[in-house]
Amino acid sequence: MLTDYLHTVEQSAERVAKLTQDIAELVERWSLAPLVRSLQALRGVQLVTAVIIAAELGDLTRFDTAPKLMAYLGLVPSEHSSGESKKRGHITRTGNGHVRRVLVEAAWAYRFRASLSTAIRERNEGVPRPIREIAWKAQERLHRRYARMCGRGMCKQKTVTAIARELAGFVWAIGQAQQKLAA
Repeated sequence: MLTDYLHTVEQSAERVAKLTQDIAELVERWSLAPLVRSLQALRGVQLVTAVIIAAELGDLTRFDTAPKLMAYLGLVPSEHSSGESKKRGHITRTGNGHVRRVLVEAAWAYRFRASLSTAIRERNEGVPRPIREIAWKAQERLHRRYARMCGRGMCKQKTVTAIARELAGFVWAIGQAQQKLAA
């Protein structure tokens, strides 16, 4: 029984690797390939995550500001206000849940101190300098914010969701920079 389960796991891993390779080949011929490459400069964003973001959001210049993208993804807090009182609640969860989910998963990578690992260095090859600078700024800022929020005793899931919200802002910035470089 155990060997059957292990064989199933191995087959699934091989299938995932093959499908990922197929995605990589298809991306090379895609009009959004430069955006996908640029998004991979961010920590926690590898090929599949970058493809999901690019495919679901398309042209990021359609969002005038980063907060508009954050709101589209449902990563902004809800608000209950009456007169002078304002109470902020949980995130709105409106908009594109698929991208919101992958950003939250990517945000977990910012628990660790900012560094350029070998994998990130390899993904950064051929990425323009302004985009690499945005990605490095994201690493530094988002790790500091994660550490500060956890240090105040905030729940880790809430902290990671807040990091995902800011990560969406950096995704927007990379999309804007990529559009400027393409023009």
